Amino acid sequence: MSTHDSLHDRIEAVSATEADGEQLVTVAVPPGESMQAMQRRVESEHAEAEYLDVREEVRRPLERALEETRRILHDYEETPENGFAAYVGVSDTDLVQYVFDDLPAPVSESAYGHANEFDTDPLEPATERTDTHGLLVVARESAAFGRYDGETITHVDTVESDVPSKQAAEGRNENRFEGRSEERTEEFFDEIGSAAARVFLDDAPVEGADEASPDAEFEASGLLLGGSDVVVEQFRDGDHLPEPVGDAVTGSFEVEYASEQGLRQLVDAAESAGELGTTDARETLDRLFDALDDDETPVATGREDVEEALELEAVETLLVADSLPEAEVQSLVERAEQQGGESVVAPTGLDRTDRLEAAFDGVGALLRFPVE
Repeated sequence: MSTHDSLHDRIEAVSATEADGEQLVTVAVPPGESMQAMQRRVESEHAEAEYLDVREEVRRPLERALEETRRILHDYEETPENGFAAYVGVSDTDLVQYVFDDLPAPVSESAYGHANEFDTDPLEPATERTDTHGLLVVARESAAFGRYDGETITHVDTVESDVPSKQAAEGRNENRFEGRSEERTEEFFDEIGSAAARVFLDDAPVEGADEASPDAEFEASGLLLGGSDVVVEQFRDGDHLPEPVGDAVTGSFEVEYASEQGLRQLVDAAESAGELGTTDARETLDRLFDALDDDETPVATGREDVEEALELEAVETLLVADSLPEAEVQSLVERAEQQGGESVVAPTGLDRTDRLEAAFDGVGALLRFPVE
């Protein structure tokens, strides 16, 4: 099932949904268990819903939710490879539904019930992001912190230094200024280390504390460190990172800016060095942009050209930015898949997605044959 939002965002939305009564239905089927058995259970519950001893204002929304759950389940003859979960209910008079049938990790347990909130425990394995990397770009005047989950680069924080620039040394004793400047740079690097502990450790020290708990653990699979070679070497040689964070560093890379742009440069540099795997979205976007520079692979870029390619059933792989309206994304994806094409929804946060949005209105395609 194609989706506009990322898996993480959708699970968060499920967790945040609430209702006044027990009218939110949770269904979860682990891999290997029968979808038909769950269908029968929901059928039975739906048939008996009108006799439930609940308030009228709860029973009607619950009947509506069970009817929609019943309809969703009947679209599946077999249990998907990693199981299935559906969350359906009425919240603030709106029918909401979230279906998970292509999960990256197996559903952990069977579940069925209705309450005033959804039960997301069966999705817990899918929320464990062991491939998440911490990102840190260091400069003398600032540092940027982020996370990369294999799809999206998230800018978490930026800290600024009050270390004076070299230009401030004019008219002063330059040697004295240089000494004090270096001292203040080291102090700022200590601040970066403290901020890194707060951002990346599971038992983070409160702001102003000297050090992290000795039992604190790094909350990702590794830390990528970026900056100029000189600054990164000085930063690492000074042991400014707390031990759990310092031990998590998997590589250092030349990066120009300690900013959100620098975080993207850092991920690109790590990918180029083979430190990170490349996601389907990144790979396909790279194929699209590479094809623009050669005459061998036909492509379409922009909505008008992609519309024409879809009309002629020429689309082999559709690329669409997830910042576009959900209805538009779903329509384009369905049209591409109806003609036997594939589709990739490019997540927000990738530099390549930004380029797709800026240059081509968020839409592009690799084609089976050229379209004139």
